[in-house]
Amino acid sequence: MKHNKRNQLVREIALSFPETTEEPHFEKTSFRVKKKIFATLQGDLLTIKLSVIDQDVFSLIDKTVIYPVPNKWGKQGWTNIELEKVDEEVLRDVLKTAYCEVAPGKLGKMVG
Repeated sequence: MKHNKRNQLVREIALSFPETTEEPHFEKTSFRVKKKIFATLQGDLLTIKLSVIDQDVFSLIDKTVIYPVPNKWGKQGWTNIELEKVDEEVLRDVLKTAYCEVAPGKLGKMVG
């Protein structure tokens, strides 16, 4: 049940950002702005696009909860978040940061 609540919370947050769409991406659900993915969701794992600096900062919270994807994508800022372990306030902040990383400047300023 908690799994479904966390997934629903991710959807609510992501879809609250301007011009966000929810679309399939292979076996995952993706959240996009202007056709660019800023987050994917699969089960209890959320993967988001951050700058490398933001990735480092968020990972400092708890490296067992927020950590780089363990491959070349991780070195480009793609970051995993364990949904069952992340605090709701941190989840909101990290999703907003990912959205602003990918969204065109005018859209990012609307939520920033």
